[in-house]
Amino acid sequence: MKIRKIEPNEDLAAATNKKKTNRYKFAIIGIILLSAAGFFGFKYFKTETKTVCLGTDTKIYDTYKDAVVLVKHKYGYFAKINGKEFQLNVEDAKEETIYGTGFFVDANGSMLTNKHVLQPWNSSDEETEKVNTTISNLRMKVASILTKDVSEDQYESFIDSNWSHASVSYDEGEGEGDYEESDEETSEPAGEEFVSSNETPADTAQASTDIAASIPVKDYVSIDEIEVYVKTINIEVALHNSDNEWLTCEIKKVSEDTNIDLGILQLADQQTPASVTNVINLDNAVDDDKSLAPGQKAIMVGYPLGMDLAQTNSGIKVQLYNGQISKESDGNTIQYSITSTHGASGAPVFNECGQLIAVNFSGVDQVQGINFGIVAKHVHAL
Repeated sequence: MKIRKIEPNEDLAAATNKKKTNRYKFAIIGIILLSAAGFFGFKYFKTETKTVCLGTDTKIYDTYKDAVVLVKHKYGYFAKINGKEFQLNVEDAKEETIYGTGFFVDANGSMLTNKHVLQPWNSSDEETEKVNTTISNLRMKVASILTKDVSEDQYESFIDSNWSHASVSYDEGEGEGDYEESDEETSEPAGEEFVSSNETPADTAQASTDIAASIPVKDYVSIDEIEVYVKTINIEVALHNSDNEWLTCEIKKVSEDTNIDLGILQLADQQTPASVTNVINLDNAVDDDKSLAPGQKAIMVGYPLGMDLAQTNSGIKVQLYNGQISKESDGNTIQYSITSTHGASGAPVFNECGQLIAVNFSGVDQVQGINFGIVAKHVHAL
């Protein structure tokens, strides 16, 4: 039997390798422990951040004033005929401008506001009916004057020039372009008929026929080919402390639920301005509307009356109003005693800690201090 002799150097090398292996194991274990500590530390930090209570109206205002914007929405009536779209600038179709409020909710220029700020023509059943009546009248008036010999490029100027002759008495069943005529019959004077010695009755009838044949018959565009609708001309927002500077926006989405008056607006460059240091954290919103009880504080930051109150000698300024929750939530809306009016639609409403509890959307015009907001739990549905 042959015995292998272990040399001293070989034993030293084995011991060294064992120490290296142990160091690697300790290093890996250390990395795992640090990662776990970092993860749970982040979760803890995030939880702690969510539970921070701002505590005062002034702190809430200072924290979120730059995130709340003044919304300016200009819209009007448009017509599309044979694929040609143009804006109607006639007396019956004047463009409108309304103001509202919105607020940034992320770093991508996304803002929350009311649906009726983004689609004011659908703000109520009464408004929708009014707009539909206007659209119907506009279609009939256009059909009563627009002839097929007018080129598409001339539609807009032709309608503007001839609008005073337009009529809503257009009736498709009686022929296009007809006007309402009197039912009274033309009476002939009594007495003896006189016939010119130079022509016979037959000659007179032939002359009338020739004259009628010489008058060109106009061919009008069918009302079925005329589409009229309302749409946005432009929608912009101004920041708190800005000097009447307006940023172009796009409407991204509106709630499909008629009871949820919410919509999303986004800056055209999809980037929240650097001056907005704190967006309103939707993850921190109060989702349990049953926890909102009468008597709890309600604080609104917005732009009631639009530019009338917002414009100052040192630029546009957002305003703060407070009150109390005055009625329990019905699942969709909450009532509070905050003084407000038109222009504050879409304003954020906070509790005393600065958590979003609702988005302001309506009030009672006759009485101040009765206003309503869509509860924050519906924000996530968008």
